[in-house]
Amino acid sequence: MIKIIKLTKQDSSMTIAASKSLTLQEFLKLPETKPASQYINGEIIQKSMPKGRHSRLQSKLCAVINQVTEEQQIAYAFPELRCTFSDRSIVPDMAVFQWNRIPFTADGEVPDNFELQPDWTIEIFTPEQKPNKVIGNILHCLQHGCQLGWFVDPNDRSILIFLPNQQPELLQRNDCLPLLAEIELELTVDQVFGWLKMDG
Repeated sequence: MIKIIKLTKQDSSMTIAASKSLTLQEFLKLPETKPASQYINGEIIQKSMPKGRHSRLQSKLCAVINQVTEEQQIAYAFPELRCTFSDRSIVPDMAVFQWNRIPFTADGEVPDNFELQPDWTIEIFTPEQKPNKVIGNILHCLQHGCQLGWFVDPNDRSILIFLPNQQPELLQRNDCLPLLAEIELELTVDQVFGWLKMDG
């Protein structure tokens, strides 16, 4: 049973309104919202609307990863993909799946529903969000088999790295970023945030 969290003018990151109780299965039957709503710890929480820097980093990072992984069928980075597992339904900013874990249909197409955790989850922080709730989703993924998590903070120009059974590590400037072992790509923190400059 859950509380529904509704958007208010005072707080774009939502406030709680105990209006109705829903199970996870009932939540999944609701129409999708924009921005997406997530089912977390017995609450429905709507994500913040992405702004310019968030959209740029998300789209560029997806493109860079998929450029080196899709053709060789190594992995694929999905933006805003709903992942439902272990009594949560979350929508990471990016969910990267190893190719052999993508639950293709019998016709070889990408399915609508992903009822499993990503191998690599990426969240891009925006000021309207509550950081502990976002980090909580990353930790939930790692507790259920995810191999890697990034928490990207454009304001601080830093990326907090999460690996299973390890302390988080804060990377900045020329620090090299960890990726899934199969992905042959080298990225530094400065390279990622350098994508925010688009004027040449």
